[in-house]
Amino acid sequence: MKKLILATMISCIAALASANPVIALWPEGVPGARAGMGAEQLQEGRISNVSEPTLTLVGPAVDRPNGTAVIICPGGGYVRLSADREGTQYANWLSGLGVTTFVLKYRMQEFGHPAPLQDVLRAVRMVRARAKEFGIDPARIGVMGSSAGGHLAASAGTLFDLPAGRTGAALDGTSGRPDFLMLMYPVITMEPPAAHMGSRQALLGKSPPADLVKLMSLEKQVTAATPPTLLIHTQEDQSVPVENSILFYQALTKARVPAEMYLLERGGHGMGMRDGLGTSSDWPRRAEEWLRARGLLTKK
Repeated sequence: MKKLILATMISCIAALASANPVIALWPEGVPGARAGMGAEQLQEGRISNVSEPTLTLVGPAVDRPNGTAVIICPGGGYVRLSADREGTQYANWLSGLGVTTFVLKYRMQEFGHPAPLQDVLRAVRMVRARAKEFGIDPARIGVMGSSAGGHLAASAGTLFDLPAGRTGAALDGTSGRPDFLMLMYPVITMEPPAAHMGSRQALLGKSPPADLVKLMSLEKQVTAATPPTLLIHTQEDQSVPVENSILFYQALTKARVPAEMYLLERGGHGMGMRDGLGTSSDWPRRAEEWLRARGLLTKK
C-alpha cells in the first residue's frame, strides 16, 4: 500500500511538472554567471537570489488557444520576485482568456544592469523562435510586468535593440521586440522626484553615472517603434508614484504609439488582483477589453 501511495504521489508531481514546464533561459550557460551566490530563496511566494533564469509555461485553460502569448515579469524592486501574486495569479487569469503565458524568473540586484534586460529580451526571442512549438503567433507576443517588473517589461519595449541586451548567442538574430506591453503600477523613471529609489539602487547601484540613469529612465527612450501599451496605476500608490505611468503615457502619445491608461483611485502598491477596491478591482476586465479590442483574444 505504501508503495502504491508513493507511486501515486510521484505520478501527480510529474503531471504537475509537465502541466507547467520550466524552461531554462540560458541552456548554454548564464552570461556573467557568478560563483558562490548560494541557493535561490523562496519565502511566502517570493523568490530572491536568482542565478538561473527560467520561464514557466502556463498553457491556455480553454479548448481553443487564440495564439497570443504573454511573458510575465513579477515585481519586487529588483530585489525579489512576487512570483505568486504578480506571476502565477496573472498567468492563470490570462490562461482563462486563451492566452499562452510564460512567467519569467529573472536576475536582479546580485547582477544589476544589464542582466535583467538580457533575460527579458532572451525570453521574447526564445518564445518567438519556438512559436510553432508553443502554438502561438510570433507576431502576438506581449510582455506584462508589475512595479519593477513593469520597468523590465517597458525596457523590453524601448531598449530591444540595445547592444547590452545581446550576448553574442545565435538567438540574438531573432527580434526581441514585444508586440504589446501591459504595465501594472510600473517603475518607469530613474530620476527624482518620481523615481522609486530602491529599484534604482538595486538595478544601477548606489551612485550610477548620469548617462545610465537617463538610459534607464524609460520615458526618455520611447520611440515610434515602442509597442502598443496598456498602463494601470492608482492614486493610493505610495511606493511608486502614479507620475511614472503618466510620464510614460505622455511619451507614448508624443511618439504616436497607441496607448491606453487607467488611473484609478483605490489600491496601494502591489494590489495584484485583490477584491474590495472598488473600480480598481475591475482592472482585469478593462485589460481584457483592451486585449480584445486589439484582436489579441481572437484566433486568426
